[in-house]
Amino acid sequence: MQHFSLNGTTREASGKAAVKAFRKQGLVPCNLYGCGVQNVLFTVNAKELKGLTDTPASYIVDLTLDSDKKFTVVLHELQWHPVTDECLHADFLVVNETKPISINVPLEITGHAIGVQQGGKFYQSAREIRISALLANLPDKVTVDISSLGLDKRIKTGDLKVDNAVILTDKDTIICGVKSTRATAAAAAAAQ
Repeated sequence: MQHFSLNGTTREASGKAAVKAFRKQGLVPCNLYGCGVQNVLFTVNAKELKGLTDTPASYIVDLTLDSDKKFTVVLHELQWHPVTDECLHADFLVVNETKPISINVPLEITGHAIGVQQGGKFYQSAREIRISALLANLPDKVTVDISSLGLDKRIKTGDLKVDNAVILTDKDTIICGVKSTRATAAAAAAAQ
């Protein structure tokens, strides 16, 4: 899995007024926890954080606090402003190389569906799935081949296989499929 470097500064203040002052300075208040680490309050630059939040890709984050403390973390939760879509708060979870972690991984669709060539319409319902694996086995993306996808057929999460990982998304979740269109239904009726 790809790595993303992020620098932060620890903070002592955690009150409402202090958090508001951080946001006015272009900083996002954050929290770090998990894996035997005491909770650490810190801030990161909002522009730097956008490189992590404004992409469909998933990353392992190499977090450096106060230029000397290094942590390997994953982005756990984000809070957004309902109107301006600014990130208000971020939670990071410390990961361990010996314990499996759960993370959302983007899906990549490849191939040309047979059903589309027959006049059907392709649709994609899911853009990512949640998997659990050791840090070394996490894939950058999960590839879904739709070449054999026929008319009125679909691919579910249960149809996917990821090496050295467990898929946590419900197996009945529909990833993508091909629907019949009015033209294909009329052509099938005319053929009978």
